[in-house]
Amino acid sequence: MSMTVAANSWAGGDIDAGKAAVEKFGCAACHGVDFKTPIDPTYPKLAGQHQDYLTHALVAYQRGSEVANGRVNAIMNGQAKALSAKDIENITAYIHSLPGSLVLRK
Repeated sequence: MSMTVAANSWAGGDIDAGKAAVEKFGCAACHGVDFKTPIDPTYPKLAGQHQDYLTHALVAYQRGSEVANGRVNAIMNGQAKALSAKDIENITAYIHSLPGSLVLRK
């Protein structure tokens, strides 16, 4: 049995479909075209972030204030509610695949 992974897939997501989805949903308008240089310094740098964290964050934005572990943000709540589970899987695979500057704080 081969354990190779296609270059355009990542842990349950399709990178190419994720790239198309971030273009469709306009994610770069706030997070920057490289997902490392957001338009506002208070917005997160997403490139290279762990896929499971990105997934958790988007699902929490979908939940909003309806549950205790939801997230509330006027822009992100609306954006996330428009995403299907497959969109989230693909978007997070794409963003995770991007080179980022994440560092551990000491």
